Amino acid sequence: MGANRHMSVDSRGRYTPEAAGEAMPGSEGPAGSRSHNLLSTRRASLMQEPVLVLNATYEPINVTAVRRAMVLMLKGVAQAEEMHNTEVHSAAQAHRVPSVIRLLAYRHIPQQSRALSRKNILLRDRNTCQFCVRVFPSSELTLDHVVPRSRGGRSSWENLVACCYRCNNTKGDRTPEEAGLKLARRPRPFTLHTSRQLMRLIGHRDERWRKYLFY
Repeated sequence: MGANRHMSVDSRGRYTPEAAGEAMPGSEGPAGSRSHNLLSTRRASLMQEPVLVLNATYEPINVTAVRRAMVLMLKGVAQAEEMHNTEVHSAAQAHRVPSVIRLLAYRHIPQQSRALSRKNILLRDRNTCQFCVRVFPSSELTLDHVVPRSRGGRSSWENLVACCYRCNNTKGDRTPEEAGLKLARRPRPFTLHTSRQLMRLIGHRDERWRKYLFY
């Protein structure tokens, strides 16, 4: 081994892994790059997985993403009640991924509907295009005004729906009827009742949620 290292030197007579033909971390070539990209994609997807949020009284009040849930835990605002078997790794340590978290201080939840936002519209519509009824990642969905703004349509719960780009282009500046499209369901405000219905639907995918959702 010593003889090989003496032969594997750079122009200044120093041993380097490159001169010896050894791979350096991060320089694995195309295959290594693809593997790294795949891992990064999986990690990004994992950080967007749903986490059930409980009030301090164990009442289910929200669904958030793993990323947000872990921020709340690190800030000492919430603690994990149920965990996944998977981990995410930072530079310093590994963290288990939560499935259910509980706020440490009670939060009053008003009964009125949630704030109108793109995130809440997509959550209400379950990331499903309301015209072709296909499920898409959030990045592949937009919001569509059922009655176009050019016709006086408002940006409201009753007039905004999740829509894929293809259906959005097909519909254009027309009503669904004019474009030959049909809404999957009538859009309604996202109330706490709606939110709990969605929690139960999502809970079918994760048995850890079920004991908190009063099945």
